[in-house]
Amino acid sequence: MIVAMFCPECKTMLISSAGQLKCRRCGYIRKIGGADQMVKEKKRTENEITIVDDGDEKIKTMPTIQIRCPKCNNNLAIWWLRQLRAADESEVRFFRCTECGHTWRQYD
Repeated sequence: MIVAMFCPECKTMLISSAGQLKCRRCGYIRKIGGADQMVKEKKRTENEITIVDDGDEKIKTMPTIQIRCPKCNNNLAIWWLRQLRAADESEVRFFRCTECGHTWRQYD
């Protein structure tokens, strides 16, 4: 249950001070109750995590492009972008051959 931390009178956000919630605008005060407590993030346990195993088949979820592999001359690779240098410089394009698994990069 989520409890709004806003003043019921003037709709301003309440601030926490000395075990109370106070409104800076109109002076409304109320004690912090059990429903007002912050909810801690629940940690996931191993039983809650679902692992998908594709067995011998590879799941094809990455985008592909027709580009020649410098190692085996295959004409299909998956690709992705990474920002390796400063934010004002262009991204680096990575490729991985779908045939031999060779990975290479291309700078702009």
